[in-house]
Amino acid sequence: MSTGAANMPGNGPENAAAPVPADLLAQWRAAWPPALEAWSKFTRLRDARLCATTVEAAKEGLGGSFAMIRLLDQSVVVDMQSVQQLGLQDYAVEILAHEIGHHVLAPGSATDQFRLLARIRRALPTLERHAAMVANLYTDLYINDRLQRQALLRIDHIYRRLDAGRGDAARGKVWSLYVRIYENLWQLPKGDLGGAECTTGMDTDAWLGARLIRVYAKDWMDGAGKFATLLLPYLVESIEDEQEFRRMFDTRDAAEGCEPAGGQQIEPGELEDAVHPVHDARISGLDDAPDQPPAAAPIASEAGQTREPYEYGEILKAAGVKLSDEDIAVRYYRERALPHLISFPKLPAPASTEPQLEGLELWQTGDPLDSVDWLQSVIQSPRIIPGLTTVQRSYGVEAARPEKPALIDLDLYVDSSGSMPNPRNQTSYLTLAGAIIALSALRAGSSVQATLWSGKGEAMATDGFVRDDRAVLGILTGFYGGATCFPIHQLRETFRQPRQRRTHILMISDDGITTMFDKDEKGNSGWDVSARALAVGDAGGTMALNIPAGWDQGQPSRWNQKAYDDLRRARDSQGWEIHAIERFEDLVEFARAFSRRHYAPKNAAKNAPRRKA
Repeated sequence: MSTGAANMPGNGPENAAAPVPADLLAQWRAAWPPALEAWSKFTRLRDARLCATTVEAAKEGLGGSFAMIRLLDQSVVVDMQSVQQLGLQDYAVEILAHEIGHHVLAPGSATDQFRLLARIRRALPTLERHAAMVANLYTDLYINDRLQRQALLRIDHIYRRLDAGRGDAARGKVWSLYVRIYENLWQLPKGDLGGAECTTGMDTDAWLGARLIRVYAKDWMDGAGKFATLLLPYLVESIEDEQEFRRMFDTRDAAEGCEPAGGQQIEPGELEDAVHPVHDARISGLDDAPDQPPAAAPIASEAGQTREPYEYGEILKAAGVKLSDEDIAVRYYRERALPHLISFPKLPAPASTEPQLEGLELWQTGDPLDSVDWLQSVIQSPRIIPGLTTVQRSYGVEAARPEKPALIDLDLYVDSSGSMPNPRNQTSYLTLAGAIIALSALRAGSSVQATLWSGKGEAMATDGFVRDDRAVLGILTGFYGGATCFPIHQLRETFRQPRQRRTHILMISDDGITTMFDKDEKGNSGWDVSARALAVGDAGGTMALNIPAGWDQGQPSRWNQKAYDDLRRARDSQGWEIHAIERFEDLVEFARAFSRRHYAPKNAAKNAPRRKA
């Protein structure tokens, strides 16, 4: 919890650099245990990081607010210099308990912060940039209401001080509505915390907001969209209100450094329209209200749906995850590919055919006479008594050293021309299929060379065959969106010299792949380059192409007959294996099947048989 006023007590320029007394720091350190007990005597968090200066707080990542939380290491950071400037020195337990509440109650974890922002963004059409602020205000309401009523802390005193510090400054509608919700929650007179300027309509919305907080106290995630819908018209009217709350962003960068695991999944209920609280019978009590919209039918197919890369990136940025667009795309496609990868290879341990001596056992009458170990029998007793002092050797079978399967490298080419989607804005199934296959190959121990291509001179590739998944995904998540001209030179140079490992060549494209059979910049025939690549790679080649299933029938005139004639020639004369993918979505199943065929442990020894001479 922070402030939104610029004219707070002691916040003038003359006090801007006032040093923080040592006894104030000691007072706040002593307030940490009571703040923890405000939630439970069993609450355990690392001690709060109390920064004596704003510069020191900035080094901890705190900026704009006088306090913040870090979900990465479950820390609380406080800028004590700002606390002193704002005149909040006497509210150590209240402020620290509030920050603890973000760890204990809402959002509690980075995953829940992603979920919360996703729901709020959907309820703020065209104003999604305010989702982080709205999420902060929303969780603050639950935390402050519990601390005020159950822990009997002086949260209302803080808001009185904040409102008094505003002086004669105009109050925005969002601020007035927000503090009026607190006045309703705590049954305070109108204007006690700053809600005096609320109109009759705002009073109604404030009452609905207070009801929402009480009704959804145990299901606060489900009420997030409704709260955002309540605030939406006020945000539209007074966008500048965000400046009033700039110091209340104690969760602005809460998820910085956290892994965004699960952030791309759309959970059940998220796609349902967020209704205004007045249309929620649980809140308003108007079960038979004439203007109440009918309950939305459950979306049967929403389970397992995945949000688009752009929305995924915006949620991460709103949560404070500081990543480049490339890094966000890499994480997005890596996480989407993980469920489809092959299992980690497990080498069997076959039994050795050579018997291994294990020890001695008693030789008894009836056992073969030639199995007696006379030397060991005499060593144990100089007097030989059959069945008593006679011994024989026992043998067993040990596990043999498993023979590692021959690894096959992957030379992957993915089309990025104008007919393909930008993988950083919307789901590209070409990128996803490439990620599934490449990561499976790396998991099996193979090396991968990935090439992204579009028009003439538009191609980028990894630095040869690599074992770095980040480098491979960095190439696959790029985008050109230009013309279509296969980089014949890349294929030519890759297989100019024999390779130490057999290499399978995989193309993911559409009928534009036939530009690989044109002449290259040196006048070489693409057919010759293709034939040599297959011969040197010695592990076959596959094309997964977005073409009709009946491409090789040659009947409908609307089809690119020249391209399909080239594909038939490539298949029949050179041995390319061609898979027709009618829908881009089907590339995922192709990638799964391809990965298991070529890189699954049980098929490792059968990977792409050698080509006949």
